[in-house]
Amino acid sequence: MKKLKLQSLSDLSMVFSTNPNAQEETLNYDESSVLKKDQIIRVQLQRLKGGKLASRITGMEESLNTLESICKQIKQKCGVGGSAKLDEIIIQGDQVEKIIAILKDLGYPNTKRSGG
Repeated sequence: MKKLKLQSLSDLSMVFSTNPNAQEETLNYDESSVLKKDQIIRVQLQRLKGGKLASRITGMEESLNTLESICKQIKQKCGVGGSAKLDEIIIQGDQVEKIIAILKDLGYPNTKRSGG
């Protein structure tokens, strides 16, 4: 049996209902519904396994493609590696101050340092 790999939630087009008069409803998610200036972004330094440091960015309400694009820009400007997950970006090393400056330049004025 072959397993299906879903690329996004839009691949789930089948809906089950016990109501015979039910109609399919589509939810229109507008990515620009949360403005950049309204997002509160936290940048935190955390220690990973093995004692390595990483800068963690949370609170960005953007699509995965936008997160990956922002992650790429930050990695290039800081000269380090990193990755973008569903709701966070992790950058290698102690880059917190650089990341805050980069995000403010990208139009996220409510970017703050979190943690100690």
